[in-house]
Amino acid sequence: MNIGLIGLPNSGKTTIFNALAKSGAQVSSYANSKSEPNRAMLEVADGRVAALSEMYHPQKTTFAAIELIDFTGLTQGAAREGLFSSSSMGLIKVTDALALVVQNFQDDLTETLTPLQDIEKLEDELLISDLIIAENRLERIEKAGRQGKKTNLLAIEEKILKKIIDHLSSNRAIRDLNLAGESEKMIRGFQFLTQKPIMIIVNSDENNFGKNQDLLQKIEKRYRVIEFAGKFEMELSELNDQDEIALFLADMGIKESAKDRLCTTAYELLGYISFFTVGFDEVRAWSLRQGESVLAAAGTIHTDLARGFIRAECFSYDDLIAYGSEKQVSEKGLMRLEGRKYVVQDGNVLNIRFNV
Repeated sequence: MNIGLIGLPNSGKTTIFNALAKSGAQVSSYANSKSEPNRAMLEVADGRVAALSEMYHPQKTTFAAIELIDFTGLTQGAAREGLFSSSSMGLIKVTDALALVVQNFQDDLTETLTPLQDIEKLEDELLISDLIIAENRLERIEKAGRQGKKTNLLAIEEKILKKIIDHLSSNRAIRDLNLAGESEKMIRGFQFLTQKPIMIIVNSDENNFGKNQDLLQKIEKRYRVIEFAGKFEMELSELNDQDEIALFLADMGIKESAKDRLCTTAYELLGYISFFTVGFDEVRAWSLRQGESVLAAAGTIHTDLARGFIRAECFSYDDLIAYGSEKQVSEKGLMRLEGRKYVVQDGNVLNIRFNV
């Protein structure tokens, strides 16, 4: 799973990245021309992994992770500059979700805070990007028609693209078009930006953090939203004393770290669950979309497990903790063999049987 951070220049986007990743990426008060994004892997805190590790005493314990990608600041009013440069577009398109960072702090460059308008500017840029892609593809299909090369499949794609262009031209995101079935499959390869799940990160300063309920409620009508005290939380991430960190968080009324809040929101936004593999070699948490089968879970672990899948030995974390061992879970009749169509549940412990 990966999340792309995007924002207008000086939104404090890289400050947020540093707070989340405990990183030292360069932060500037001015637009940065650097095209290469900052990257970090965020470990998803899960008490169940720690409990399983205490039970199995493995050689290695691995938590699920979210890749965070901090793209260069968007150049306002230029759909093919900044964020949408050719060097970064390929990376942005393959992200699972986007986090739009909006400024809610005063600095030397800002006279008036306009987070709602900033969200609209970012939405406009995403719409323009998708519109350019759709129109370019439609032009190529129409050219094929003039050359007598239009197939039935191209004719269907043309119809869908015209529908998408009309929708985007009305300032509406593709995710609101409710495409399904073959139509959704046909456009999946375009990886349209307005089709991606979006969360909003309101980057407040230490003085106004926690005092923006009206703003957050307005944003929540359309998007999931998190408020961070970006600079404060970045400075906090540089500390090593956990007791000291806890005191500072309590003073600000913050119950969880920035990383934990983002991970929770990302799982909810994308509809992910966690399943586990256990053993004396490794205890590991894996991410999977809710509703996916055990065959997909096997493929998440390794493609060979999906290719040679036979059965999955399955039991729940809760049952394991309640009865204390796999043996007791089995004796209680709570360990099952499931076929490839079984839908994995959050907290399942899986052992994939396979033959390649």
